[in-house]
Amino acid sequence: MTSEPKTADQSLMQTRPLTRRYRYVTWLSLSLMSFLGLMILIVYEARWVYPEIQAYFSQTGNLTGQQLATRSRMYLQNAQSELLAEQPEEDAVDAAIMNIELAYGLFNVHVYRQQYECTEPSLVELDRLLVQLQLEAREIERLTAVGELFTPIECLTHIEMVQLDRRGEAINAFSESTRQHNQVLTYASLLIFALGLVFWWLHERQLRRTDRATQETFAWMQRAMSDPLTGVGNRSALYQDVLAKQDQSLGLILVDIDFFKQYNDAVGHPQGDRLLRQLATLIGQSLNNEAQLYRLGGDEFAAVTPCSNTATLGKYCHQLIHALSEANFPHPAHPDKKSVTLSVGGTCFTAGEKGFAVAYEAADKALYQVKTAGRDGWQVTEDA
Repeated sequence: MTSEPKTADQSLMQTRPLTRRYRYVTWLSLSLMSFLGLMILIVYEARWVYPEIQAYFSQTGNLTGQQLATRSRMYLQNAQSELLAEQPEEDAVDAAIMNIELAYGLFNVHVYRQQYECTEPSLVELDRLLVQLQLEAREIERLTAVGELFTPIECLTHIEMVQLDRRGEAINAFSESTRQHNQVLTYASLLIFALGLVFWWLHERQLRRTDRATQETFAWMQRAMSDPLTGVGNRSALYQDVLAKQDQSLGLILVDIDFFKQYNDAVGHPQGDRLLRQLATLIGQSLNNEAQLYRLGGDEFAAVTPCSNTATLGKYCHQLIHALSEANFPHPAHPDKKSVTLSVGGTCFTAGEKGFAVAYEAADKALYQVKTAGRDGWQVTEDA
């Protein structure tokens, strides 16, 4: 009778290790199955997320600078600058033709023709303009050609904005879809939740990089519209600012430094650059800081100011000449033994493409008459 309890005890002792082993194998299997399930989820999510990440992050640094429309617009603006530059007509037209042809090649793509209604008319306009510029008879004036380029530029700008909007929509849609999948992963395990946080951290970091790239692009565009020496606007900025003030009453003042070449020859170009910066400051202050100032190149400046009549514009010109006289900048090579003097011409006009062209010509004639009369003075004309 004593042997039976011993047998039962032995059996119980033998059963417990088996039970423990069974439980160990079961929990290990469940753990492995859970881990396998997590791996399946990770692989599934990776197969969904990876192409989207590649498509999104591959756009880094390309918000504007690498678009065909952006590059085409820049070539057209370069063509405008060449046509407006003070250089021989043949050189200006040849340079403009080259830029227009480059712009046309980038503009003339199937996706633009298919998705944007303004593309076909703009390409036709560029074709016609190229023909007119390439004819030996020059059937179109340079300023007129500059104006006709604004329609294609407007179309390209529209394309850029639409592309940016579409990219924004794609990013927003991608962000929303990613958020939903991350919620699934969060409920599945803390590991997936952590991966989701890491992804969002990468996502936010990429957005910051994209924002910085966009800001750098806009800053570069701003620098492209300003004179690097004086910090004021350049010729392109003058034209765009005037067109932005459509139908407003403005005054255009052209300023030329008398005998600036002789000044540079006498004191050197570094001192000449310093004089240009000083005059840019003086012109702005003498016009009550109400005018927008531009450097057109060399020793020529332009100012655009609100102007209701020529009497007001004449007062501005007088203030400018008087302020320069009081500043008394020395000019060691002035033929008349004077300090630095200016020749100033101005006119009032109504902002617009044609109005600006006429006003520029009128102000330039007034400036020329001042130079013919001996320089060191101003004249305002009503021809515009």
